[in-house]
Amino acid sequence: MSRPLRTHRPKWATRTVLLVLRRLAVIPIVLFALASLVFLAIRLLPGSPATSLAAGGNSLSAAEVSANEERVSRALGLDQPLLTQYGTFLDDLVHLRLGSSFYGSNSVLGLLADALPATIELTLAAMTVAVLLGVSSGVVAALRKGRWTDTVIRGVATVSFSLPWFALGVLGIIVFGVWLRWLPVLGRLPSSLNYHPTTNFVLLDAILQNRPELVWPWIEHLILPSVTLALSMAGFITRIVRASVLEVLGDDFVRTARMKGLSESVVIRRHVLRNAWLPIVTVLGLQFGSLLGGSVITETVFSYAGVGHLLVQGVLQRDYPVVQGAALAIALLFTLVNHAVDLLYTVLDPRIRKG
Repeated sequence: MSRPLRTHRPKWATRTVLLVLRRLAVIPIVLFALASLVFLAIRLLPGSPATSLAAGGNSLSAAEVSANEERVSRALGLDQPLLTQYGTFLDDLVHLRLGSSFYGSNSVLGLLADALPATIELTLAAMTVAVLLGVSSGVVAALRKGRWTDTVIRGVATVSFSLPWFALGVLGIIVFGVWLRWLPVLGRLPSSLNYHPTTNFVLLDAILQNRPELVWPWIEHLILPSVTLALSMAGFITRIVRASVLEVLGDDFVRTARMKGLSESVVIRRHVLRNAWLPIVTVLGLQFGSLLGGSVITETVFSYAGVGHLLVQGVLQRDYPVVQGAALAIALLFTLVNHAVDLLYTVLDPRIRKG
């Protein structure tokens, strides 16, 4: 009598599943801690939303403004003790109620649904540019170690890594928007196109709505913000890739591959880059958080209607629900990407797969 076949799940697969579950369990804790911090921080800032809402842009007397402020505070629950407000906030958060903006009563979820696609488009474009520039420059610098090419690449990488996003953005606007007039500098699309979003992802909407005329203006408006955001990250990636490739080039298996008569391009592509990718993947996950932080500044400089721009507007207006919702959206996106990078690392690293 034949025995039934037994299937064995590889150890690395089991560890990967456990890693994913552990990471997912951490997400609510991280979001809770961040939400509590944002809740407290925004209320410690000077100024109250009730004050600006009470004035309403009208020429009112001090007594009228004071009376309106009390009424607005009661309506928004801002007259309650801070601990009571915090309890209400946590109850809403557990039930996924992010509330509405103090200005216009727009749903925070609706505002995030409008803004998040723009931020995703911007960060993906910036990540793509940064990886292409950083990896190619880092490999060339490593292969040309000690030559003028290496010196120039390292110098440019250091400068781009050192310059703040705000300075890069303003410089890009002055050079390419004002002097050369090659690129648009504000917004996501020209208003003349009468864009009515379906998904708020412009490229996807261009396909769904059969509007190819949206694509090129969208790319034009995306170039300056994405390159501004990418340059700093590209400089950092260049340095990491150069160091990683130089380390791998000195390994025995690379010398063996060359002794077998393999061409230099094959050695670099199949042996060097494959083994140099592990530290690069780790860096990409860490740098994504920096990229999201930079998107707040970049979106503000270019008036790019993403979550970062929404967050800044909320802080300036003391719009508590908007600030809390935008901060949570950025934190959730960052956490999910980092967990995905950790998972990718376990797949790419043969020591984990075979361990």
